[in-house]
Amino acid sequence: PPLTAAPSAPAPATSASGAAGPAPDWPMYHGDPAHDGVSQAMPDVSGALKVIKTVKLDGAVYASPIAVDGVMVVATENDSVYGFDARGNQLWHVSVSTPSPAYERPCGNIDPLGITGTPVYSAQTGEVYLAAEHGRTVGHDLIALDLHTGKVRWRKDIDLPGPTPAAMQQRGALAISGGRVWVSFGAEFGDCSNYKGRVVGVRLDGTGDPVMFDPSTRRQGGIWNPAGPTVDAAGHLYVVSANGSSFPGAAYDHTNSVLELSSSGKLLDSFAPSDWAQNTEGDVGLGSQGVALVGAKWALLGGKSGPVYVLRQGHLGGIGGQVSATDVCLPYGGAAVDGSVVYLPCTDGLRAVRVDSAGHLHVLWHASGQIAGSPVVGGGRVWALDQSGGVLHALDPATGQTLQQVSVGETSRFATPAIYGSLVLVPTLTGMAYVRTS
Repeated sequence: PPLTAAPSAPAPATSASGAAGPAPDWPMYHGDPAHDGVSQAMPDVSGALKVIKTVKLDGAVYASPIAVDGVMVVATENDSVYGFDARGNQLWHVSVSTPSPAYERPCGNIDPLGITGTPVYSAQTGEVYLAAEHGRTVGHDLIALDLHTGKVRWRKDIDLPGPTPAAMQQRGALAISGGRVWVSFGAEFGDCSNYKGRVVGVRLDGTGDPVMFDPSTRRQGGIWNPAGPTVDAAGHLYVVSANGSSFPGAAYDHTNSVLELSSSGKLLDSFAPSDWAQNTEGDVGLGSQGVALVGAKWALLGGKSGPVYVLRQGHLGGIGGQVSATDVCLPYGGAAVDGSVVYLPCTDGLRAVRVDSAGHLHVLWHASGQIAGSPVVGGGRVWALDQSGGVLHALDPATGQTLQQVSVGETSRFATPAIYGSLVLVPTLTGMAYVRTS
């Protein structure tokens, strides 16, 4: 497909407070490779929240914005990527492809389907990486853009042999480890046709053949949650595969599992609930939440079937090998982690849980039921969306009570904000909202 870029004259870099010099970067989903979702640099919130800018774009925004060196990067389902400054002035715009309309695909609930997974930035190359679905002959490309101009540096086909490209959806945030960009794949909404959960790794310079890991030898096992791979201090990738095609009586196939991969994509370890096969038969179990890393010891996640599991990093435990399992809620999306406290995006309202020294969970509070978005933390607040109401809530980390709130416009179910200085950047179904917090 043709590429079009429209850079405008770069504006001087400004911080989120308007002073010279950029704020600390937020270069990927929830800010860092572990996806903690915590900004230590955000000023304490004071006064009312204010939407200082709403930018209308050419498509819905499902991915989280990222912010690097004064450039706010946001991607749309119309296969467009934009760069803005901290005041909301457009720096550049590039159309990387033509998105896929619904009639080209066997199922799904995003129309058109373009860029859904959150991009990632590499300081090593100065490039922003994103995965775009294109139409006509439906497929997926990994694309590298120059951060400051939006110019396309390279693109690479990442539809590897096996499944049907039109049945595959790239929803998970991209990650970087071992000199590669990692892209996870699941199914279109409806789990139709010939799809496979898959993680694909491509070198940062786009050269060479991609590497991949498939959890299932047959089909299904989608790695679909929007948090994508979580990366630990050793560069290992933690991903979650959903229900597979092996029902009770069949051999375990690494679906409905937490999988630890090396930085070259090799399987190192796994965990599955003891009832993984029964969960697969009922289309419940794991898959809906990304892995939350708590310190250097614990890994935590829940899923569609109810229990929230605490696992031991470096020794996930195999089938039924969790440290603890607690009925807390059904989390969908990406958690935030601040010390030993994890903020879970539960379908019936955000929960704060603490992991103790023995790996057991203690529920601290339960927020109002409509506040179910994937949270981030900064400025003495927990930030989460009421997606149905289009409202950003600033919660008290100690109680879960709403201290401030502001309307931002309709968002997707999995929308999660980004933090840049004193700004909260919110992806919406029409563009992006800039919320000033102090």
